[in-house]
This record gives sequence, C-alpha cells and structure tokens, in this order.
Amino acid sequence: MGPMSNTVTPTTPPPSSPNSRMGRLRAYYDQNEDRFTIGFFVGGFIFDMLLVARIDSWETIGQQIVYLALILFALMQMFFEQVEPPKDHSTMFVLKRWYYEYRSGILHFFFGTLLNMYTIFFFKSSSLLVSFGFLIVIVFLMVANESHRFRALGLPFKFGLFALCSLAFFSGLVPIFVGYMGTAVFMFSMVIGCLPMIGVVWWIQTYRPLFFEQAKSQILLPMSGVLIIFVSLYLLKLTPPVPLSIPFMGVYHGVEKAGDEYQLANERPWWKFWQHGDQNFVAQKGDKIYVAFRIFSPTRFSDQVQMRWFWKDNRTGWEMQDTIPIRIVGGREEGFRGYGTKSNYQPGEWKVQVETNDGREIGRIYFTVELSPEEPRSFEYDTM
Repeated sequence: MGPMSNTVTPTTPPPSSPNSRMGRLRAYYDQNEDRFTIGFFVGGFIFDMLLVARIDSWETIGQQIVYLALILFALMQMFFEQVEPPKDHSTMFVLKRWYYEYRSGILHFFFGTLLNMYTIFFFKSSSLLVSFGFLIVIVFLMVANESHRFRALGLPFKFGLFALCSLAFFSGLVPIFVGYMGTAVFMFSMVIGCLPMIGVVWWIQTYRPLFFEQAKSQILLPMSGVLIIFVSLYLLKLTPPVPLSIPFMGVYHGVEKAGDEYQLANERPWWKFWQHGDQNFVAQKGDKIYVAFRIFSPTRFSDQVQMRWFWKDNRTGWEMQDTIPIRIVGGREEGFRGYGTKSNYQPGEWKVQVETNDGREIGRIYFTVELSPEEPRSFEYDTM
C-alpha cells in the first residue's frame, strides 16, 4: 500500500433541492428566462425614462463619462488578454476575482444603461417620422444587448458599440458647451468622439507595437464603420437634433402673455383630449392662426430655429407657404416658449415643422383649416 495522500479534493455545495422553495424558484426562472429578460428590459427602460435627468445636467454627463471610461478600460483588458491571458482567477484577491467573473455582465449593464439614455434623448429630440430609421437602429442594439448572443460576440462588435456610445455622447455634449448647433459643430463632435479610441490605438502603436495590426482590425475598423454611418445619417438629415426637443406644440386662435404665462385661446371640444389646441381650426373673417410651442434647450444655449408652414395641394402635395425664423434661448426648466402666426391662408390640410438652421426637424404638427361665417363663439384657455 502506498503512502496516504494528504490532499483534500475540493467539493462544491450540493444544488438546491428541486422540492425546496429556492429550487422551485430557480426551476421556474430557468423555464421562463426569456420572459424575465423582457420584463427586466421593459422595466429598466421605463425606470430610466422616468428618472433620467436633463441632458445638460452635470450628474447625467458625469455618469456617462464614468461608464464610457469603465467600458473602455474593460475592453482594453479583454483586447490584451487575447494573447496574454490573466493568471488563474482562483489565486486572485476576492474582489479582483469577482471582477473577472462578472466583467461581461458589468459591460452588459453599462452598455444597456447608455443605450437606454441615448434612446430616450433621441426619442425626445426627434420627429419620429423623420428619425424613425435612426431610432430603430438604436432600439435594435439596445434589445440586442439583452440577448445571450450579444455577450458571445467578439471584440470588434463591442468596440463598434463603444464607438456608437462615444459618438452619441459627444454629439449631444459639444453643442451644450458651444451654445449652438450646425454642421461644423457636429463634425467637431464626431472628431472628439473618436479621440478615445484613436488615443488607445496610438498608445498601442507606441508602446505595444506587436498588437498594432490587431488594434487596426478590432478597434479602428469598427470605429470607422460606425463613424461613416453616423455622418451619413446626419447629412441625410435622419439624426435627431440633440440636445433640442419640443415637448409641446399646438394650434390656437390667440396667444397672450399674462404675467409669466401664455394664455392660449382655443375652441377644442373637451372630448378631443389628444389634440393640442384647435387642430380642426374653424376660421372666421380676420382670424389669425397661432402655432405655439415649447422647446427645450440647454442652459446658455442660444440659437435660431425655423418654423415652416406647409399647405397640401391635392395635385402636387405639400407646398411650403412661409418660413419664420425664431431665436431661442436656453436655461428655462420648462423650455423656451415661442409661437408663429399666419394671417394669409386658405382652407385645407396644413402642417407646421420646426427645424434647426441646418434643416433637421425637431417637431411637427398637422391641422385642418375650414372657413366659417361670423357668429358668436367662446374660447377656452390653455396655459404655457
């Protein structure tokens, strides 16, 4: 008989009994994992929509910077580990071991939170009809982030997703600090958004040149693809005009300022609660059409928007009738309030679009105009 070994074979704790409460809960979760995933996804999105702060708040900006920095740090670790794998996790300090065990989940959480934010900001800042394609891409990536397949995708996809988050972040941040919008500002924000990845590739080329070719294919190539798509959508006027948004827009018979409020006269029946003002505008002789709106813009933001009036010709379609420039100033919590009027009009279908100076639509409203003989009427008043 050989010498007795002193080695003790490690054992794992027995799994929960299927008849125990925890065992039944675990089994139910395993059987309905997809439903739980969808439920947590929807709940998290609603939670973020209710609690996410203004796009120009320092808390929101700081949170995004921290998340982007942590994502880039983790991705760079994973990049080098392709050739230089880490030491045995079991010998690491407990916190470091937990980090490596749950790193993929941490990345998943940070990406999900950032994509939630950008979906909310872009949704609030766009006319859905114009920016529908762009929002679909963001929502698709947000949903894909919840899937198991996403977690198994390689580093090029993750670096591409990081590039999207970085470009989205700076496309909103740069106009906030510059104080206005335009093509030059957008292009500058794209350059700034690429700097984190260009910086790490420069560092790799300088200090770890053996990894440079790999960095070009896994970091620069995905970044370049995302950048081309982002700029192309901007030039096609399909990207939302972040950080501007229009939370309210309506059609009225009159607008009067009373103290710190605007009184908006309308004849809207009580049951048409979904309409904003008189979207069925009944005009008598001498009436003007007022389109009032409230537009959010960051503090110290000063720019100009265009209010464009269109009338629908049954033969040729929408024809532009007028353009009114309106100067906006940011800083008010409820948003800058403005309105435009039109006294020369004809019956039929109308729409008014509010756009940036570079032609990107912030919001629109449709309404119809019909002529009526003079008769007594009474107005209700909304406040803005």
